[in-house]
Amino acid sequence: MKEFKRVIKFTLFSISAGLIEMGVFALLNELLHLPYWVSYFIALVLSVLWNFTLNRKFTFQSAANVPVAMMKVAAYYVVFTPLSSWLEHYLTMSLGWNEYLVTAINMVLNFVTEFLYQRFFVFGKTIDTKKTGKDS
Repeated sequence: MKEFKRVIKFTLFSISAGLIEMGVFALLNELLHLPYWVSYFIALVLSVLWNFTLNRKFTFQSAANVPVAMMKVAAYYVVFTPLSSWLEHYLTMSLGWNEYLVTAINMVLNFVTEFLYQRFFVFGKTIDTKKTGKDS
């Protein structure tokens, strides 16, 4: 039951991070007219920071060294971002798949792989080590 609750929390925080990413992207892209890649990158970084912070504190309740844990998450995105970009390009441009379908596939891949990565690699040995009180 504890793992099921973890999955639910991770899901809800991931949804909120997705909303933040879309909102920030829209603001930067539509209102400030920044280049696409700048808008995308800033929105992605902010959503990852949001998601990481909430999941460390509430989902995994980890007292892990924050800079080390964050570097592990950054390493995930150093691999995931180019691979998902390549997949998106290949499926849409080479095979003619619908862009929204491919984006949804990438979002599901990100959700599942990031949960497993954080659960077993980033926070695996430090899950439920956070004490209540001032160590937020």
